[in-house]
Formats: sequence, C-alpha cells, structure tokens
Amino acid sequence: MGDSLAKKILKSHLVEGSLNKGEEIAIKIDQTLTQDATGTMAYLQFESIGIDKVRTELSVSYVDHNTLQTDFMNADDHKYLMSVAKKYGIYFSRPGNGICHQVHLERFAKPGKTLLGSDSHTPTAGGIGMIAIGAGGLDVAVAMAGGAFYLDMPSIVKVNLTGKLQPFVSAKDIILELLRRLTVKGGVNKIFEFTGPGVMTLSVPERATITNMGAELGATCSIFPSDEVTKMFLKAQGREKDFIELKADDNATYDEQIEINLSELEPMVAKPHMPDQVVKISEIEGLQVDQVAIGSCTNSSLKDILTVASIVDGETVAQNVEAALAPGSKNVILDAIKLGAIEKIVNSGFRLMESACGPCIGMGFAPNSKGRSVRTFNRNFKGRSGTDDAEVYLVSPEVAAATAITGKITDPRKLNKKITFSMPSSFNSSTNLIINPLPDSQRANVEIERGPNIKPCPANTPLSDSITGTVLLKVQDNITTDHIMPAGAKILPLRSNVPEISKYVFEKVDPQFHDRALEKKGGFIVGGENYGQGSSREHAALAPMYLGIKAVLVKSFARIHKANLINFGIIPLVFINPSDYDKIDRDDILEMPAIKKELDSGTITVINKTKNYEMKVKVDTSGRFIDILKAGGLLNFVR
Repeated sequence: MGDSLAKKILKSHLVEGSLNKGEEIAIKIDQTLTQDATGTMAYLQFESIGIDKVRTELSVSYVDHNTLQTDFMNADDHKYLMSVAKKYGIYFSRPGNGICHQVHLERFAKPGKTLLGSDSHTPTAGGIGMIAIGAGGLDVAVAMAGGAFYLDMPSIVKVNLTGKLQPFVSAKDIILELLRRLTVKGGVNKIFEFTGPGVMTLSVPERATITNMGAELGATCSIFPSDEVTKMFLKAQGREKDFIELKADDNATYDEQIEINLSELEPMVAKPHMPDQVVKISEIEGLQVDQVAIGSCTNSSLKDILTVASIVDGETVAQNVEAALAPGSKNVILDAIKLGAIEKIVNSGFRLMESACGPCIGMGFAPNSKGRSVRTFNRNFKGRSGTDDAEVYLVSPEVAAATAITGKITDPRKLNKKITFSMPSSFNSSTNLIINPLPDSQRANVEIERGPNIKPCPANTPLSDSITGTVLLKVQDNITTDHIMPAGAKILPLRSNVPEISKYVFEKVDPQFHDRALEKKGGFIVGGENYGQGSSREHAALAPMYLGIKAVLVKSFARIHKANLINFGIIPLVFINPSDYDKIDRDDILEMPAIKKELDSGTITVINKTKNYEMKVKVDTSGRFIDILKAGGLLNFVR
C-alpha cells in the first residue's frame, strides 16, 4: 500500500525506530524556531550543552511575545537573544518584524522539511507542506545541537475536504468544526493530513490557519500537500525555488478518516472557556460584546486583513465596543497599507497594534471586568486574556468584523455586504529586520549580553531508588499550561529567571502552592484527563521541578507537557484504575519504594501512607525516555 504525505516526510528523516503506530521513533530536524518567551531558556540550555554553532540547516530566533517593555527585563532578553544568535549562527528576527509563525511561513518554511519550534503553534508551517512540531525549549536546544527529536509514532488521520466554502465562511470555521467533533483531546498522538478536492480551494494562509489551530486538538501536527497553490504562494513571496510538489500516494493508507463538506459549513463560535466549546453562530447570535480583537498567529495574514477591511469599509465600530487589529508581520502591514486596507480599518475605529502576540497571551488589550471579548485567536482559557472574569469567544475574521460594527455577535452573512478584494500577485518580501548569521570567523569575538534577570537554567538530580512526598495539589480535567504557569505582562518577563517565576506556579488555582511546595520540600501533583494541554511552555515543567515536584499522577497527559515533564526529570504516571484518582486527597503522603527499579517494567507501586492502601500506576513513557528520567532529565542525559 502507498504512503501518506506525513509518512513520506517522516520516512525521509527517520534516524531510529520504525514507523509503526505507537513505536518510539527519532527524526532529523532541518529547521528550528524559538520565540522570546521560550527562547531565552532554550538558548541558556543550548549554551550549557557546549556546542559552538547550531547544526541545523536553519535556526531562527524570533521576538514577538515579550514586546511590552515596562521595565528593563524584556529589553535585556532581546539583547541576550540577539547576541546569542550572532554567537551561534542563528537568524534573528527583530522586534517589530512580526509573529514567528507568520514570518516563518513567509520567509523560511519549505515543503518536505522538518521544523521543531519552542511554541505549540509551530504546526502552522504544515500549511506549506512541512512536518512542523511544537516542543519544549530543551528539545529544541538539543535539535540545534544536532540531536534527533524523539516521539512516539502518531496515528495519521486523513481529513478529506470536499466542496467549497460559502461566502463569509472561512478556514477558521473548518478547524472549529473539527474541534466541535473531536474536542481538545481528540488529536493527541495524531497527525491530521488534509486531502481531497476541497484542498485546492484553500490558499496557503488559510491552510496555515487550520494547521495552526490543530494544536488545540492536541495534535502532534497537521499537514497539507505542496501543490500549485503552494507554488503560487512561494512565488508571490519571491521563493519559488523552495517549491517541490508533495502529496500522498493515491493508494495511501490511514489510521482514521474524517469527511468534511466545506459547502455545508456555517460560521462557528468557540464559547468560553475552551476552544472545543464550539457552536453554530445561530445558537448565540445577538449577545452584546465589549471588545473585538483581530490578529494572532491564527488570523493575521494579508487575506484576513483584506477581508476585515472589506467588511468594515464605510462603517464605524459600535459605541459599546473597543476594537483592535494586530497584523501578523511587518510585510503584511506594508502590503495592507499599499492596498488601502489599513486606512479602512483604522478609519472605522479599530486601534492598530504592533505585529506581535499581544492580547493572545494577555500582553495588553485586556477586556474590561466581566467583559465579553470576541477574538480571532486560538485559545480562550479562563484568565488568559489578562482579565480573570472575562468571557472570550473565538471566531473567524468575518464574524469578528461583523461583530465590531454591530456591537453584538453577528452572523456576517446577514450584513448585506460583499467581500470584494483581490490578492496581489506578489507580496512585500523585505528581510531588512532579519539579521543573518555571522561568518564563522566573526562569531568567536561576539560577547553574549546577560542582564541581571537572566539566571542559569537549574538542573535536576538523578532519580533515587525510592521517592516519598506529599500530594501538594489535586486538580480536575483539562488543566492547561496557563493554569500551571500563567502568561501575561507580569509573569512572562521572568522566563529567564526560574527562581522568581516559580513563585507563580499554579497561582490562579492555588495561590499558596509555591509556599507549600517549599515547606514540604516538593512532592506530587494529582490530575485528571488531558493534563497540561495548551502552550508548549516548558516552564510549566521546569518551575515545578525547581520546587521539588517528583512525579505527576493523572488520568491522561497532553503530548508536549508530558515530554517537558520527562525532559526535567518529573515522572509522568497514569492511573491504571481511574477510580484511584478519587481515593487520593491533597496532603496525602505517597511512597514509591522501588521507583527506579520499576521504571523499566512500566508499572509502579504507590503506597498511600496516609490512607494505608497500595495501588499500581503505569509510567506513561518507555525506551530512551526512561533513561532520561533516571538521569534526572534531558540536560543531564545529553551531557
């Protein structure tokens, strides 16, 4: 039988293992990307490995998260990142150049290549035919040093697209429909491969919207073929030489198949506080809103902006609404200005924000108290917007624009308007805000700049024969990395200072967690299903490791967070009998008397000394990852 596109690319990059579902494999990584919220720690880790230059085909350091500079810390991080890039042969995308995923799609993404990024939305580049995977910063640091990336071979799901989107229905509605069907844990350990005649009706930016938000399914990645549409996009970016045609074999086999008729889709909305709380807009139409935000790495392309401009042209944002637009890149802004879109949008009452992640990560433009915010973003976790009691709804640019001018959630099909614009045959392809790597002869003289907020990366100690500790916290299902390690303007600047950022671990769940962890000298966390979904932020594992967390016992893990726990020597354990979750309470004392020996068998004995009973749990990993846990984490293992 033939191969899927995903399998073809994995096969050409395979370093270890066989491409059998569930088997541990290792793949060669061609490209890496980091952003400044995760990059500072990733490069500190890379420095500690002791390699004098990156060994990938291309590595890029972006600044797009911590651009709100209210004191010295973010600016110091930017200086550090720029100097590291010069020292180690890395491209550096300066502040103001744009959001990492949008810029990477424009300037660097190549069909058939592999990309590993320290951001959970790295799969955006799957829209151009890449295997692009989000990971923790330490995994990216190892890849930059020439190491392979290890993962369990995912299932490959064929998503067959037929028909064509109707007016005012967009690519965002396709991925919202998948989330409605599958939920936020429906894509764990899966690759979604889009095929069928409907694919040719979608531009590369539209495809990238879908692959970007595939991360919300928990997917390893998503991928589209590289076809004539891809070629047109690369040609418009001045990169036609990077095009190669890639598609699945006609007789390719898949583990699952999903059918979506694009002609039947309607505008969709994800209600608070989870991206899978999706309904048709008709079910909540008419709700008054306080805020509209358009942008983020999901919906900030030139096509998105031209769409919004066409809808709001000649209109004024409703009096009860504050509206803002954050274009995806500097080049998108220049094209949008040239085509008159920015004038129309600003004239309607939208505030123009810089090309950065901004409100999506709680970095400015927070809603009012108890506000209702409609956003074209990819996540609407409670409090992520910067306002704990706000309600965030996720929508397409069409719905957002219509909502902004009516002041209430509005089906754009009822506006009696037409979307009229033409995409240019070529885009602005300026690279003046990208600093190229220095020649090898100049790198030796570069001094790395370290501000006072940049601290060394802490390391764990090798695993003991047995471990005992207190259950410091018990949480429910779908705990996100935002719950574990919040983002926002107050906390993100501390990413390079683990002792300081650790004070905010689980702050919104239990403000006393940090102090209790120090008092008890570490211990355990107990959780429900899909623990650790959301962002790739490794600080959600690194900071708990610093506080002495030894293991996490849950019903199931999200992929990236589980990998990050292993990377920092925290043992991921899953209840064999889910009812054992109900028998454990906070402050129980747990003992694992033969943990190191039992890791190899995969089954761990846990004694609840408080309640005097014994249970069995399984280690949610195997193979090389067991050796990493015994070493106390990936950094120790690599050294």
